[in-house]
Amino acid sequence: MKVPKWLKFVIIIILTLGIFFRFVNLDKKIYWGDEVYTSLRLSGHLIEEVNKDLFNGRIVSQEDIQKYQLINSDKGLVDSVKGLALEEPQLPPLYFTITRFWVQTFGNSIAVTRSLSALISLFIFPLIYWLSLELFNSSLVGWIAMAIVAVSPFDVVYAQEARPYCLWTITILLSSTLFLRSLRLKNNLSWVLYTIANILGLYTDLLHILVIFGHGLYVLVIESGKIRKTFIAYCISTSSALLAFTPWIVFIFLNFSSLEKTSKWGLVKIPLSNLVQEWLRNISYSFMDFWHFFTYYPDSKFNLAYGTYGTYLTPLLLILIGYSFYFICRKAPLHIWSFIMLLMVSNVLPLVLPDIIRGGYRSTMGRYFIPCYLGIHLSVAYLFANKIKSIWLWKFSFLLLLLGGILSCSVSSQADTWWNKRTPLGDIILASIINKTSNSLIIVGTGFDFGQAASLNSRIDHPDINYQFLIDNKVPIIPKNFNKVFLLEPTAFKINQVEKEQNLQSKLVYKGPKENLWQLEHR
Repeated sequence: MKVPKWLKFVIIIILTLGIFFRFVNLDKKIYWGDEVYTSLRLSGHLIEEVNKDLFNGRIVSQEDIQKYQLINSDKGLVDSVKGLALEEPQLPPLYFTITRFWVQTFGNSIAVTRSLSALISLFIFPLIYWLSLELFNSSLVGWIAMAIVAVSPFDVVYAQEARPYCLWTITILLSSTLFLRSLRLKNNLSWVLYTIANILGLYTDLLHILVIFGHGLYVLVIESGKIRKTFIAYCISTSSALLAFTPWIVFIFLNFSSLEKTSKWGLVKIPLSNLVQEWLRNISYSFMDFWHFFTYYPDSKFNLAYGTYGTYLTPLLLILIGYSFYFICRKAPLHIWSFIMLLMVSNVLPLVLPDIIRGGYRSTMGRYFIPCYLGIHLSVAYLFANKIKSIWLWKFSFLLLLLGGILSCSVSSQADTWWNKRTPLGDIILASIINKTSNSLIIVGTGFDFGQAASLNSRIDHPDINYQFLIDNKVPIIPKNFNKVFLLEPTAFKINQVEKEQNLQSKLVYKGPKENLWQLEHR
């Protein structure tokens, strides 16, 4: 299908905007907990070292915290990989290895650390175009797919995050394209390249195994379930990739307790209705999310309710996606629609079913469903490619979809936090309150981890503000050599007991859903 000139012109503008959104205000949003732990891994230090050095009741400076966010000559790449293997074996080392070299070369700022993800995300454009050529044999679908991902809020927000998700996205696209190419060419070189792509994918994200599994199901479908040379070649290729990944599999088994410890957050049970609501929300955010602004800024000058747009647009987006599935399954050949459906199903079911059966909310994390969202984008691109050439209403709908993405990216680019950060606005308010003072002490109660503390510290402007991390919520004697003393504590903390024991006067300066900030003074 030939690409109309007007459409090429529009999509080139969209791609330009997509590149702009990926690099604008890279350091504006809060450097949240997950990104803090990225920097911790780059520094080569262990969480065990952090807890021993900081969480011991003594007064520490901002430099003491930043020590564990900066690369130094005392710790090398081996220490970074060791930290992942020992404490977070669910995170393979490829992204962190590349990022460490990147930061060593260009600097240790938040913008630099995040810029690698933004740069990597640009490869999504040519790769999804290449995948479209292999799957659909259509440059038109490729152009439309590039436009969709260019201003997809999901793709843009993760392109500005110091985590491995953009790298995983390009390995998914690369391995899927080389897989289809191997099926078409049936030569050894293609299968070797596919093997290498899968090795890169596995060393980027453990969930890449689901992508490989989906490819295997696809071979069985197109071969009508028969074991033929193509399936044998696939098995040899994937076995080779898994063999190359064996060293990290050994680390996972040796440190499985660490994996369970760092993953137990997702085992909290929530109602099925809440799960479904989150799933639908995440799907809609792959196209538009500008209405999310009102959940963080309900008192903004726009004075619009959160549900005004989300309530109506989310169902429309879901209808569009559902119709695209129907259309591609009815109109496209088996080898096209089965690839997309199996790519999504092999990703979704292993993550969703455990939460439904045993409980948990890991499936609400949109970042785990990148293969699924890529499948959705390809399906919608195929729908528009077949409709916009002859029906003006579909042209208009496509432009509206892109405008919604542009509006969403414009709004989120100016925000201090967004849905992917899972960071409440209160964390930003806390920093703004503390920044109004100087020579202050922040006493942090038990229950706050290093990720929260370092995230807060990244928003503090005055270098003379210090911290004190409590042990078992035992508040020490409040010193008098600070202009102001703040106590950041969980809402269940008994402030009255501290007032009585030390003859203090407390003033509540911020009340949040999970934490309160008190200002303490001697009577």
